[in-house]
Amino acid sequence: MKMDVLALGGVFDTGLAAVLDTLATANELAAAQGWPAPPFDVRVVGLRRRVQTALGLQVPVQAADGRAADWLVLPAIGTKMPPALVAALATREVRDAAAHLRDRHAACTRIAAACIGGFVLAESGLLDGHEATVSWWLGPLFRERYPAVRLDESRMLVASGDFVTTGAAIAHMDLALWLVRQASPELAAVTARYLIVDPRPSQAPYVIPDHLAHSDPLVGRFERWAREHLAQGFSLAAAADALATSPRTLQRRLEAVLGKSPLAYVQDLRVQHAVHLLQTSRSDVEAIAAQVGYADAVTLRALLRRKLGRGVKELRAR
Repeated sequence: MKMDVLALGGVFDTGLAAVLDTLATANELAAAQGWPAPPFDVRVVGLRRRVQTALGLQVPVQAADGRAADWLVLPAIGTKMPPALVAALATREVRDAAAHLRDRHAACTRIAAACIGGFVLAESGLLDGHEATVSWWLGPLFRERYPAVRLDESRMLVASGDFVTTGAAIAHMDLALWLVRQASPELAAVTARYLIVDPRPSQAPYVIPDHLAHSDPLVGRFERWAREHLAQGFSLAAAADALATSPRTLQRRLEAVLGKSPLAYVQDLRVQHAVHLLQTSRSDVEAIAAQVGYADAVTLRALLRRKLGRGVKELRAR
């Protein structure tokens, strides 16, 4: 399988290394298992003759030519917060990268983008109409810039058509293992064991809900109101009245900024607070359920399992 890894200026050091190390490990393990040839022919390519990582290291690159390849992999650039990211996306190199991605896709190369690399892929327009994920704290910005993309930032990895996107930082390794899995599920499994990587289907356990809320004044006010009334049954009408807006406006604003309803966001806050109480107190599950607005522990247990994929015992053990 031929793969080009496109390193842009300021590439995220950990992300680039995670992709290359995972594929190199898979090649070594394949050789140990008697494969006749390495399954992955990997090149690191660049749009500029000299590429420097976000931490200042020089990356040896080959020219990003039009060689036939199965996959082009786009690691993140090392810009993590919205203002700096918006500035980075306006650079000539990102525009050139977007054009290069369109050319490579037209030549039947599939594209995988990790973390903030998903923004560069979205700049090309190729993701329009497709499902995608991105670093969880950048969901509001992504949704605002690329409304034609069906974003679900709660997921760790999303495959849609010829494209694969992943969530934040270490999800570069999830992406690389997914690519290995396309060649051999067995090889991917043993590679993951050597690297001590557990499957992580969701970013939900890592999300900080109030961090997302601060991207919009009305959403931020709703977040503060919801926390103050977490133990009470949720009422959209009561929330809208307290915030001097209409239920429809509040519903539409949360959908636009966070991609979820007010009730779904309140559930996120309840899950976050419940996990905090499970890990920092000796209260039983019934008492914790009452503190976060549920009538019984059964409902809370089901919500924790659905949202986080973990039960009470697992969460308390952590």
